Amino acid sequence: MNTTVINTGTEGKTWGGGKEPLNASYGKMMMWFFIMSDALTFSGFLAAYGFSRFKFIDSWPIADEVFTHVPFMHGQELPMIYVAFMTFILIMSSVTMVLAVDAGHHLDKNKVSVYMFLTIIGGIIFVGSQAWEWQTFIKGEYGAVQTRSGNLLQFVDAEGHRVAISDFAIATPHERTQHERKNGLWFTDEGSLPMFTVDEVVKGLEANENILVRTELLNAEGQKTVLSRAESVNQLKSNGQLVVQGANLHVNEYGKPIFADFFFFITGFHGFHVFSGIVLNIIIFFNVLVGTYEKRKSYEMVEKVGLYWHFVDLVWVFVFTFFYLV
Repeated sequence: MNTTVINTGTEGKTWGGGKEPLNASYGKMMMWFFIMSDALTFSGFLAAYGFSRFKFIDSWPIADEVFTHVPFMHGQELPMIYVAFMTFILIMSSVTMVLAVDAGHHLDKNKVSVYMFLTIIGGIIFVGSQAWEWQTFIKGEYGAVQTRSGNLLQFVDAEGHRVAISDFAIATPHERTQHERKNGLWFTDEGSLPMFTVDEVVKGLEANENILVRTELLNAEGQKTVLSRAESVNQLKSNGQLVVQGANLHVNEYGKPIFADFFFFITGFHGFHVFSGIVLNIIIFFNVLVGTYEKRKSYEMVEKVGLYWHFVDLVWVFVFTFFYLV
């Protein structure tokens, strides 16, 4: 019996399979699959952040008041300047990665080496800047008092400018032992002791008539509500429970503790991606130097790691928008 083989011509079509479906190598396809799955992960995190923000929209920290620091420029409030610098560095590193990939297409080893090196330097600067920002966020600057209900009381002068607790609190000689698991209340550990007690803050507030209490609730103008002098003293005396300095996973001098939780988790997760990208870029960079891809007559590995680096940059654009701009 004769069998007729019908040639459908699929070998020449894009969807015909073979070694390079969709005109992309197996490595590129797998990188795209990873990027898509990771994009969904970041989308879930940012969506959760968005829901939480709108749930507590009346008391959410104002980004322009949180991210105001710049290295070597102490005492000056420059909202978003340093974050903008970090973003610019990361975007420029994406540009140098594009140039490295283009040089690889032309089999130009020297240019690939230079642009890969610049990309690595940009990534290191970004990660170092993010570490500094974390340290500043954790350390804090002004301090606040947490009430019994978990709300925050911050302090401002008559013109509405923030005032640090250390500038007006009246310290009194006292001795207190920090709780540890072996001798603490209900066998629980206690965080580091605050610099001042609530009573010392109250005394300082009473002695400085130009200082007022500002709550975390936003008014109709989108600004935090400033209490009158009498309301300030009464609120602090009746509801003040704990002096808060900086931010961690339990307290946050800037506002809702959940804001700090999201900040540490999302920016930390992104920072881990950038660090991983730097490690990959360094490996590829040394392979370029020793001529591995020159011998293969293909710099596809540079292109694949470039896809990952561009994804990391794109994710930061969304993180930057959600945390710092919106």
